[in-house]
Amino acid sequence: MEEEKLPITNHLEELRWRLVKCAIAVAVGFCVSYAFSGWIFDFLAAPMIKVMPKGSKLIFTSPPEAFFTYMKVSFFAGLVGSAPVIFYQIWKFIMPGLYENERRFVVPFVLVASFFFFAGATFGFFVVLPVGFAFFVGFASESIVAMPSMREYLGFVMKFLLGFGCAFELPVVIYFLARMGIVNAAMLRKNRKYAILIIAVIAAVLTPGPDVFSQCMLGLPLLMLYELSIWIAALVGKKKAQEQAETEEPAA
Repeated sequence: MEEEKLPITNHLEELRWRLVKCAIAVAVGFCVSYAFSGWIFDFLAAPMIKVMPKGSKLIFTSPPEAFFTYMKVSFFAGLVGSAPVIFYQIWKFIMPGLYENERRFVVPFVLVASFFFFAGATFGFFVVLPVGFAFFVGFASESIVAMPSMREYLGFVMKFLLGFGCAFELPVVIYFLARMGIVNAAMLRKNRKYAILIIAVIAAVLTPGPDVFSQCMLGLPLLMLYELSIWIAALVGKKKAQEQAETEEPAA
Protein backbone atom coordinates (compact mmCIF):
# COMPACT_ATOMS: atom_id res chain seq x y z
CA MET A 1 0.00 0.00 0.00
CA GLU A 2 1.45 3.35 -1.03
CA GLU A 3 2.01 6.00 1.58
CA GLU A 4 -0.38 8.95 1.26
CA LYS A 5 1.37 12.02 -0.07
CA LEU A 6 0.98 15.28 1.81
CA PRO A 7 -0.03 18.42 -0.12
CA ILE A 8 2.61 21.07 -0.78
CA THR A 9 0.98 23.42 1.74
CA ASN A 10 1.74 20.96 4.53
CA HIS A 11 5.41 20.90 3.55
CA LEU A 12 5.52 24.69 3.45
CA GLU A 13 3.93 24.87 6.89
CA GLU A 14 6.44 22.35 8.20
CA LEU A 15 9.28 24.38 6.67
CA ARG A 16 7.96 27.57 8.24
CA TRP A 17 7.92 26.07 11.73
CA ARG A 18 11.40 24.64 11.27
CA LEU A 19 12.66 28.08 10.25
CA VAL A 20 10.91 29.65 13.25
CA LYS A 21 12.65 27.22 15.60
CA CYS A 22 15.98 27.96 13.94
CA ALA A 23 15.36 31.69 14.38
CA ILE A 24 14.52 31.18 18.06
CA ALA A 25 17.76 29.23 18.57
CA VAL A 26 19.76 31.99 16.88
CA ALA A 27 17.97 34.65 18.95
CA VAL A 28 18.80 32.82 22.19
CA GLY A 29 22.41 32.49 21.05
CA PHE A 30 22.43 36.20 20.20
CA CYS A 31 21.24 37.19 23.68
CA VAL A 32 23.83 35.00 25.37
CA SER A 33 26.63 36.11 23.05
CA TYR A 34 25.90 39.81 23.48
CA ALA A 35 27.17 39.65 27.05
CA PHE A 36 30.52 38.49 25.68
CA SER A 37 30.51 40.47 22.42
CA GLY A 38 33.66 42.42 23.30
CA TRP A 39 35.63 39.29 24.05
CA ILE A 40 34.29 37.54 20.92
CA PHE A 41 35.30 40.47 18.73
CA ASP A 42 38.80 40.56 20.24
CA PHE A 43 39.08 36.84 19.52
CA LEU A 44 37.98 37.28 15.90
CA ALA A 45 40.30 40.26 15.45
CA ALA A 46 43.35 38.37 16.74
CA PRO A 47 44.55 37.07 13.33
CA MET A 48 44.65 40.61 11.94
CA ILE A 49 46.14 42.22 15.06
CA LYS A 50 48.99 39.69 15.15
CA VAL A 51 50.22 40.54 11.66
CA MET A 52 49.83 44.32 12.01
CA PRO A 53 52.66 46.52 13.37
CA LYS A 54 53.00 46.54 17.15
CA GLY A 55 50.51 48.86 18.79
CA SER A 56 48.15 48.90 15.79
CA LYS A 57 44.41 48.60 16.35
CA LEU A 58 41.23 48.33 14.36
CA ILE A 59 39.28 51.56 14.01
CA PHE A 60 35.68 52.70 13.60
CA THR A 61 34.88 55.72 11.47
CA SER A 62 31.37 56.61 12.62
CA PRO A 63 29.85 56.94 16.11
CA PRO A 64 27.42 53.97 15.88
CA GLU A 65 29.82 51.68 14.01
CA ALA A 66 31.24 50.00 17.11
CA PHE A 67 27.77 49.38 18.56
CA PHE A 68 26.39 47.80 15.41
CA THR A 69 29.59 45.80 14.95
CA TYR A 70 29.15 44.25 18.39
CA MET A 71 25.55 43.49 17.48
CA LYS A 72 26.76 41.68 14.34
CA VAL A 73 29.35 39.84 16.42
CA SER A 74 26.61 38.62 18.74
CA PHE A 75 24.44 37.53 15.82
CA PHE A 76 27.34 35.70 14.20
CA ALA A 77 28.22 33.92 17.44
CA GLY A 78 24.57 33.01 17.99
CA LEU A 79 24.31 31.65 14.44
CA VAL A 80 27.45 29.54 14.77
CA GLY A 81 26.56 28.35 18.25
CA SER A 82 23.09 27.27 17.17
CA ALA A 83 24.44 25.23 14.22
CA PRO A 84 23.58 21.87 15.89
CA VAL A 85 19.98 23.04 16.40
CA ILE A 86 19.79 24.16 12.76
CA PHE A 87 21.13 20.81 11.56
CA TYR A 88 18.61 19.04 13.77
CA GLN A 89 15.75 21.04 12.25
CA ILE A 90 17.06 20.23 8.76
CA TRP A 91 17.01 16.54 9.65
CA LYS A 92 13.47 16.74 11.03
CA PHE A 93 12.32 18.43 7.82
CA ILE A 94 13.82 15.83 5.48
CA MET A 95 13.11 12.87 7.78
CA PRO A 96 9.73 11.96 6.19
CA GLY A 97 11.55 11.26 2.92
CA LEU A 98 13.98 8.82 4.53
CA TYR A 99 13.68 5.09 5.01
CA GLU A 100 12.39 3.87 8.36
CA ASN A 101 15.79 2.49 9.36
CA GLU A 102 17.50 5.79 8.51
CA ARG A 103 15.33 8.02 10.66
CA ARG A 104 17.03 6.92 13.85
CA PHE A 105 20.36 8.41 12.74
CA VAL A 106 19.42 11.92 13.82
CA VAL A 107 22.12 12.12 16.49
CA PRO A 108 24.94 10.91 14.19
CA PHE A 109 23.78 13.34 11.49
CA VAL A 110 23.76 16.32 13.86
CA LEU A 111 27.16 15.37 15.28
CA VAL A 112 28.77 14.75 11.89
CA ALA A 113 27.28 17.85 10.23
CA SER A 114 28.26 20.03 13.20
CA PHE A 115 31.76 18.53 13.23
CA PHE A 116 32.40 19.33 9.56
CA PHE A 117 30.96 22.84 9.93
CA PHE A 118 33.07 23.69 12.98
CA ALA A 119 36.11 21.98 11.43
CA GLY A 120 35.81 24.16 8.33
CA ALA A 121 35.38 27.38 10.30
CA THR A 122 38.24 26.46 12.66
CA PHE A 123 40.55 25.56 9.79
CA GLY A 124 39.79 28.82 8.02
CA PHE A 125 40.28 30.91 11.17
CA PHE A 126 43.48 29.38 12.53
CA VAL A 127 45.21 28.28 9.31
CA VAL A 128 44.10 30.33 6.30
CA LEU A 129 43.25 33.76 7.75
CA PRO A 130 46.68 34.43 9.30
CA VAL A 131 48.40 33.66 5.99
CA GLY A 132 46.00 35.80 3.98
CA PHE A 133 46.17 38.76 6.35
CA ALA A 134 49.97 38.59 6.45
CA PHE A 135 49.91 38.87 2.65
CA PHE A 136 47.69 41.95 2.68
CA VAL A 137 49.49 43.74 5.51
CA GLY A 138 52.73 43.14 3.67
CA PHE A 139 51.78 45.96 1.30
CA ALA A 140 52.18 48.51 4.12
CA SER A 141 55.15 50.85 3.83
CA GLU A 142 56.43 54.12 5.25
CA SER A 143 53.78 55.98 3.30
CA ILE A 144 51.00 53.39 3.61
CA VAL A 145 49.60 52.29 6.98
CA ALA A 146 47.12 49.46 7.51
CA MET A 147 44.11 50.82 9.45
CA PRO A 148 41.23 48.40 8.79
CA SER A 149 37.74 49.32 9.91
CA MET A 150 36.23 46.97 12.49
CA ARG A 151 32.96 46.88 10.50
CA GLU A 152 34.61 45.90 7.23
CA TYR A 153 36.93 43.45 8.95
CA LEU A 154 34.10 41.69 10.79
CA GLY A 155 31.96 41.50 7.65
CA PHE A 156 34.80 39.85 5.78
CA VAL A 157 35.58 37.36 8.57
CA MET A 158 31.92 36.40 8.99
CA LYS A 159 31.48 35.60 5.30
CA PHE A 160 34.83 33.83 5.21
CA LEU A 161 34.20 31.53 8.18
CA LEU A 162 30.62 30.73 7.15
CA GLY A 163 31.88 29.95 3.64
CA PHE A 164 34.52 27.59 5.00
CA GLY A 165 32.03 25.91 7.33
CA CYS A 166 29.54 25.34 4.51
CA ALA A 167 32.25 24.17 2.09
CA PHE A 168 33.31 21.46 4.55
CA GLU A 169 29.75 20.10 4.53
CA LEU A 170 30.48 18.46 1.15
CA PRO A 171 30.53 14.84 2.45
CA VAL A 172 27.19 15.32 4.22
CA VAL A 173 25.60 16.80 1.09
CA ILE A 174 26.98 14.00 -1.10
CA TYR A 175 25.58 11.39 1.26
CA PHE A 176 22.02 12.67 0.84
CA LEU A 177 22.40 13.20 -2.88
CA ALA A 178 23.58 9.60 -3.16
CA ARG A 179 20.67 8.37 -1.06
CA MET A 180 18.27 10.19 -3.38
CA GLY A 181 19.95 8.67 -6.42
CA ILE A 182 21.05 12.03 -7.83
CA VAL A 183 24.75 11.16 -7.75
CA ASN A 184 26.80 7.99 -7.42
CA ALA A 185 30.45 7.07 -7.02
CA ALA A 186 30.97 6.44 -10.74
CA MET A 187 29.53 9.85 -11.61
CA LEU A 188 31.76 11.58 -9.07
CA ARG A 189 34.86 9.80 -10.36
CA LYS A 190 33.98 10.62 -13.97
CA ASN A 191 33.52 14.31 -13.18
CA ARG A 192 36.54 14.63 -10.91
CA LYS A 193 38.27 17.05 -13.31
CA TYR A 194 35.28 19.39 -13.20
CA ALA A 195 35.18 19.10 -9.43
CA ILE A 196 38.84 20.13 -9.27
CA LEU A 197 38.04 23.19 -11.39
CA ILE A 198 35.09 24.14 -9.17
CA ILE A 199 37.21 23.64 -6.04
CA ALA A 200 39.89 25.89 -7.51
CA VAL A 201 37.29 28.61 -8.15
CA ILE A 202 35.87 28.26 -4.62
CA ALA A 203 39.37 28.48 -3.16
CA ALA A 204 40.10 31.60 -5.20
CA VAL A 205 36.87 33.25 -4.03
CA LEU A 206 37.00 32.32 -0.34
CA THR A 207 40.67 32.79 0.46
CA PRO A 208 41.63 36.32 1.55
CA GLY A 209 44.89 36.36 -0.39
CA PRO A 210 45.35 35.93 -4.16
CA ASP A 211 48.55 33.92 -3.65
CA VAL A 212 48.62 30.29 -4.71
CA PHE A 213 49.74 29.08 -1.28
CA SER A 214 46.65 30.31 0.60
CA GLN A 215 44.38 28.99 -2.16
CA CYS A 216 46.00 25.56 -1.92
CA MET A 217 45.42 25.62 1.84
CA LEU A 218 41.70 25.52 1.12
CA GLY A 219 41.74 23.65 -2.17
CA LEU A 220 43.64 20.61 -0.90
CA PRO A 221 41.30 19.93 2.07
CA LEU A 222 38.29 20.34 -0.22
CA LEU A 223 39.83 17.93 -2.70
CA MET A 224 40.36 15.42 0.12
CA LEU A 225 36.73 15.89 1.17
CA TYR A 226 35.66 15.26 -2.42
CA GLU A 227 37.58 11.97 -2.45
CA LEU A 228 35.96 11.11 0.88
CA SER A 229 32.59 11.90 -0.70
CA ILE A 230 33.30 9.41 -3.51
CA TRP A 231 33.96 6.74 -0.91
CA ILE A 232 30.76 7.67 0.93
CA ALA A 233 28.73 7.54 -2.31
CA ALA A 234 30.17 4.10 -3.07
CA LEU A 235 29.11 2.82 0.38
CA VAL A 236 25.64 4.29 -0.08
CA GLY A 237 25.36 2.62 -3.50
CA LYS A 238 26.30 -0.78 -2.07
CA LYS A 239 23.83 -0.37 0.77
CA LYS A 240 21.01 0.61 -1.60
CA ALA A 241 21.77 -2.38 -3.83
CA GLN A 242 21.72 -4.67 -0.81
CA GLU A 243 18.40 -3.24 0.40
CA GLN A 244 16.90 -3.65 -3.06
CA ALA A 245 18.07 -7.26 -3.25
CA GLU A 246 16.53 -8.02 0.14
CA THR A 247 13.17 -6.55 -0.82
CA GLU A 248 12.92 -8.40 -4.12
CA GLU A 249 11.01 -11.65 -3.95
CA PRO A 250 12.97 -14.74 -4.96
CA ALA A 251 12.15 -16.07 -8.38
CA ALA A 252 9.88 -19.08 -8.45
